Amino acid sequence: MITTADRLKTVEEYYFSKKLREVRGLVAEGKPIINMGIGSPDLAPSETVIEAIKQAVMDVGAHQYQSYQGLPELREAIANFYKLKYNVSLNPVNEILPLMGSKEGIMHISMAFLNEGDEVLIPNPGYPTYSSVTKLVGAVTREYQLDEENNWFPDLQALEKEDLSKVKLMWTGYPHMPTGATANIQQLERLVDFAKSNDIILVNDNPYSFVLNENPVSMLSINGSNDNILELNSLSKTFNMAGWRVGMVMGHADLINAILKVKSNMDSGMFYGVQKGAIEALNSGEEWFKNLNEVYTTRRDLMFQLADKLNCTYDSNAVGMFVWAKLPEGALSSEEFVNEVLYDKNIFIAPGTIFGNKGEGYIRFSLCVKEEKIKEAITRF
Repeated sequence: MITTADRLKTVEEYYFSKKLREVRGLVAEGKPIINMGIGSPDLAPSETVIEAIKQAVMDVGAHQYQSYQGLPELREAIANFYKLKYNVSLNPVNEILPLMGSKEGIMHISMAFLNEGDEVLIPNPGYPTYSSVTKLVGAVTREYQLDEENNWFPDLQALEKEDLSKVKLMWTGYPHMPTGATANIQQLERLVDFAKSNDIILVNDNPYSFVLNENPVSMLSINGSNDNILELNSLSKTFNMAGWRVGMVMGHADLINAILKVKSNMDSGMFYGVQKGAIEALNSGEEWFKNLNEVYTTRRDLMFQLADKLNCTYDSNAVGMFVWAKLPEGALSSEEFVNEVLYDKNIFIAPGTIFGNKGEGYIRFSLCVKEEKIKEAITRF
């Protein structure tokens, strides 16, 4: 009998992969499911972005293998975007690496820097992929706890008292996923100082900067240039291009070169037309961001009404494309609550526990749902 690699024993199938199969089964049975669980933008990219990829497929060489580093003009567009939006200066030659979505960057970074037994600081609650990838490469997960009372920011003083000698990498991200919490400049400075003083590579995952957030910040803007800071970003949420799989990692040239060594052995470059569309997106004017946030503001206000119907509490100042809500005292567990709503009201909401045990007692609504569907969900209660 063929056996799988031992590393597969350390991880489970991604929650949404399993749960969405169940949801699709209910839909096939004729159930009127409203999916509020996953953050997959339902809006389209701009017409100019779509036109750019249409035109690009006719270019000479468009269907050949592309550079592992992406088109030079794509890296230039990313550099210009970071300068304009974050006031961060990046060398497009060696400080930017385009990715096929930032999720693959989590794997590339882990493979580039982690040896078996190295420890990785991972937020709880936080994006589950940080933990699963850490385990797949043979490193050791080490959670740092986030609490609502501290606005979902780590207790760095408590961490400093621990033995950090084996910690190689730390994952963070503000605006925070799943809670939508933000961090001010002083807090980000403390994070950077913590990482530098403990020789830890700090990786900031930053895909939600421009969704309902008036003050986008890059970790690369903190305390000047740093040789131990990496930042992941993505066009998925900001430009409604989730299925296009366009992301990027930025940082010191030595770090980027190490990641490139991994990436160049795992793919053969991003499709030319997708890169051309990405360039057009990165050059979008302020009107694009304004219109996007008008849509999400309306949806969020409606989602607050739904949360009120469920007697949940939430932070109305949180940003990003989710509403993180606390269940009422004495309610069912997060997963029990979600299943009850799914089977009783045909509405799928994500349980907070998929992001770590600190998510128990919380649920997460996605704003990637049309207004009429959110209104319909409200009427079901």
